Amino acid sequence: MIEFLIDLDVDLFLFFNGIHAPWMDAIMVFISGKKEWIPLYLVFVILIIKHFKWQSIWVLLGIALTITLCDQLASGFMKPFFGRMRPSRTPDLDGLVHIVNGYTGGMFGFASSHAANAFGLATFLWLAFKDQYRWFVWIFLWATVVAYSRIYLGVHYPGDIIVGGLIGVGFGQLGYRIQRYAGNRWVIKK
Repeated sequence: MIEFLIDLDVDLFLFFNGIHAPWMDAIMVFISGKKEWIPLYLVFVILIIKHFKWQSIWVLLGIALTITLCDQLASGFMKPFFGRMRPSRTPDLDGLVHIVNGYTGGMFGFASSHAANAFGLATFLWLAFKDQYRWFVWIFLWATVVAYSRIYLGVHYPGDIIVGGLIGVGFGQLGYRIQRYAGNRWVIKK
């Protein structure tokens, strides 16, 4: 069964990674970047402060906790523990993987911390704003595009992305619940 899932993961990777065009390369590098999203993160911070006022400290701490948990589980624990080579570094796939600008990522790729972090943030923010801004559900499209960019760039299998996304959704919910508990327990007054 495991062998079947690994083969399916490789086949799906080759299919999705094979959907590429020269004009998309720069776009996917941008989408996969971290600093490129700082303006969007600033918009989120402004929304948080505007909506939550003094309690926004708990929301921001909850987001920091969520991202830390996502990143540490995916990159700090799972990648070295499982030691699954990225497709860009797998000798059997040499010449089959579309790699952009020579970027191959670190040695190991399971699970995707990009997917975990993006889906963790998306889940947390959706839970925080779903009642005020129904359109906030679209943040999951952003997380999906960020996650897909990792397949496009040849550094993650779909399984890496799916597991990373599930980690993000789980820790996004946990971080949100913790910040709600802390915010209700220790109310900050002006």
